[in-house]
Amino acid sequence: MKSGVNYKITRRTFFKTVAFLGVLSAAVTSCKEKIVSFYFKKTMTNYNLGHRLWLKDFPEVTEVSHIKYVIIGGGISGLSAARQFVKKGIQDFMLFELEDHLGGNSSNGENQYSKYPLGAHYLPIPNKEDKELLQFLEEEKIIVGYENNQPVFDEEQLSFSPQERLFYKNTWVEGLIPKIGISKQDQQDIERFFVKVEAFKKAKDEKGNYWFDIPLKKASRNGDVLAFDKITMKEWLQKELLTSKVLFQYIDYCCRDDYGLGAEHISAWAGIHYFAGRKHDFIGYEDNVLTWPEGNARLTSLLKKYVEKKHLTKHVVYNVQLQDDKVELNLFDAEKNSSKKVIAEKVIVATPQYVNQYLFQDRKQITKSFKYAPWVLTTLTVNHLFDNNSYPLSWDNVIYGAKGLGYIYNQQQSLGQVQPKKVITYYLSLAEEDTLKSRKKLREKNQEYWKSYILNDLKVAHPTIEENIQEIHLHYIGHGMISPVPDFIFGNDKQKAAQSIAHKIFFAHSDLSGISIFEEAFHQGIDAVNTILHDTTLDS
Repeated sequence: MKSGVNYKITRRTFFKTVAFLGVLSAAVTSCKEKIVSFYFKKTMTNYNLGHRLWLKDFPEVTEVSHIKYVIIGGGISGLSAARQFVKKGIQDFMLFELEDHLGGNSSNGENQYSKYPLGAHYLPIPNKEDKELLQFLEEEKIIVGYENNQPVFDEEQLSFSPQERLFYKNTWVEGLIPKIGISKQDQQDIERFFVKVEAFKKAKDEKGNYWFDIPLKKASRNGDVLAFDKITMKEWLQKELLTSKVLFQYIDYCCRDDYGLGAEHISAWAGIHYFAGRKHDFIGYEDNVLTWPEGNARLTSLLKKYVEKKHLTKHVVYNVQLQDDKVELNLFDAEKNSSKKVIAEKVIVATPQYVNQYLFQDRKQITKSFKYAPWVLTTLTVNHLFDNNSYPLSWDNVIYGAKGLGYIYNQQQSLGQVQPKKVITYYLSLAEEDTLKSRKKLREKNQEYWKSYILNDLKVAHPTIEENIQEIHLHYIGHGMISPVPDFIFGNDKQKAAQSIAHKIFFAHSDLSGISIFEEAFHQGIDAVNTILHDTTLDS
């Protein structure tokens, strides 16, 4: 998420204001309504099918097929690779995905009132040097033109105002850092931190590379930069004498938001990158992100057309090996309960390393360095969402000092329809250093435990929320995102995991960048295809 924004009166704000007044009127006339029970739903990633990779208890192969290129994994990296194949004029490929849908952590749910994200929910405005991503956004009419050599983004896909608020000292305030009710020392530390951030945004090495950049492959590798990856973000703050608890709370929230673990565990390089990697190059969009009710599932839907009739879901690749000058894959069809062999010329493995360790020998030791934070996403449909002395309900709503990361108002992007119910999605990262222990807790605690845990967090700001709930949807993600702890971003294990095998098997996933953001996954897919085609050109 992002730092505080200014409230701007625009066409979007006008429509939102009209809608807000309509909802307020509806709330007043129906305030006696009370729901005494609610619908409970629980979903998760395909835990059982994925864990069959441990046992390899699949039926014998009964058929063999041939295809030139195979993509394993239908998340953003795999879909981006498919797009790049198509853009290069290549149609002879097939994508296999374990889940019953594409998109990975960029997926969504939907009820009668709204779509809602089941993972990533926004895309920041790209840097001006990210030509490939800007081109994709232009192709998909998210960028609708150019003025004065800078893109014009579709207003309806930019986050509407008001964008962010923080529940602090029993009231809602604008932005995610409190501006009143803090000490002079807090204010000084906050100002000094952001002065450093501005310097980090502009810092370049002797080769002209930014110290912090997106995609990460473009970032500097000089010694001064690498040193940040040796310590935690908390240690760096202490070293800089930035001791404000208010500042630390904000930075810790940001680390948990993007990396799943807090500032005491995350590499200082990753912590600084959160603020300095994006340059806010385009005037007028400094405070905006791109977002949709379904979150980044919208971007998934735009990429799906590149795999139309070229993908199979509920298909598990459970073995990959070189055989002469080909790659052989064993593939399990979960619906037919049958296995087959696929023989390919080259393969892109767009699955995370906790999966790859079961596909390739000698990968388990490398995979130990990859930490993945588990998440619980909770979408609540409520009759009302009464606030204490509230700044208006915003797209992003954060409770200071809470266990979770707050909630997104999924109908924020609606253009003037009065919503009979409100749909919000609350994000909880199990931000413990021992991620294995966190995953065990995720599995073992029942839904009543998580319901109570989450509602107690929300009741700090919304004491009456429980009596106004109509529906709760819990969504568990066991390996939500890669958590870049010290010595990981530039560590040897990550570099080894990214190396291709015999110029036949190529790896592409955001965990190989070290940061789980759309931009990294998008570029991983593009780079894998470009490498394959470059190698093919050299071979010919």
